[in-house]
Amino acid sequence: MLDGVSRVILSANFHIKHDPVSDIVNYQLIGYTYSAVNVICSVPLSCPPLFLSANFWFPCCHLYRICCQPINSANVSGASSTASDDAVPQPVVLIDQDSDHDATIVQLSFGDRLGALLDTMKALKDLGLDVTKGSVATHSAVIETKFHIMRLGRKVEDPDMIEKIRLTIINNLLQYHPESSEKLAMGEVFGIKPPEEKVDVDVATHVIVQDDGPERSMLDIETADRPGLLLEITKIIADVNINVGSAEIDTEGLVAKDKFHVSYRGAKLDSTLSQVLVNCLRYYLRRPETDEDSY
Repeated sequence: MLDGVSRVILSANFHIKHDPVSDIVNYQLIGYTYSAVNVICSVPLSCPPLFLSANFWFPCCHLYRICCQPINSANVSGASSTASDDAVPQPVVLIDQDSDHDATIVQLSFGDRLGALLDTMKALKDLGLDVTKGSVATHSAVIETKFHIMRLGRKVEDPDMIEKIRLTIINNLLQYHPESSEKLAMGEVFGIKPPEEKVDVDVATHVIVQDDGPERSMLDIETADRPGLLLEITKIIADVNINVGSAEIDTEGLVAKDKFHVSYRGAKLDSTLSQVLVNCLRYYLRRPETDEDSY
């Protein structure tokens, strides 16, 4: 019963913690779905024995405190951004252009602090994009949220739009989880707290080209992240007359780790062209720091 109206609980998620000393099991209801509406809620609740695995049964539990509101990035699993005493996890934004032929896959994680990301989906829709499918999975206490995104019924292929997607997601993360600013390069300008550790662009920049079959090569780039980085990389690749077939754009905290399937006139890059591409990328990716130091 909620606000005098009976609701059918369709699904629920719990955090369960067992204290081996006192033998007390603590249950925490972190969210449930009723009438096709997602809420985060901690309400008086009596639940029957909860079957967790083939060997474990837990007794009846009672949860207290009433607090119901729509889920978004500000409302994290179990609590909002109140986990200030905990170490801030590393935010990861992955844009995958290779796994799905028809859609761009965006994967986002920030430890266990993300909710249903309704605000992020709205921001992507405001870019003229359609979120066709979504999923949430937990791996080693890290919640990974995936969106399948299309534009006009097709995969997003415009590098400018892909960079807008990346920056939009990071901006939303900074807005609803301000503690993430100390782990993101854009936290330097837009966050409440700049990163404590700075990435040395000369040390962090690695560019490798490897064969990936007779028709394409794999370009791996790792460098310090910054706004507009993807556009810089794609422009450099285009200036060398190399084609990009697909890409995986991975932002891990302060570092960008990107992969591109590239080719030249329908074939993999030869050793000479590979070296030209590597040298160009290394020069331009390291140049911003060099220019600043020269003044």
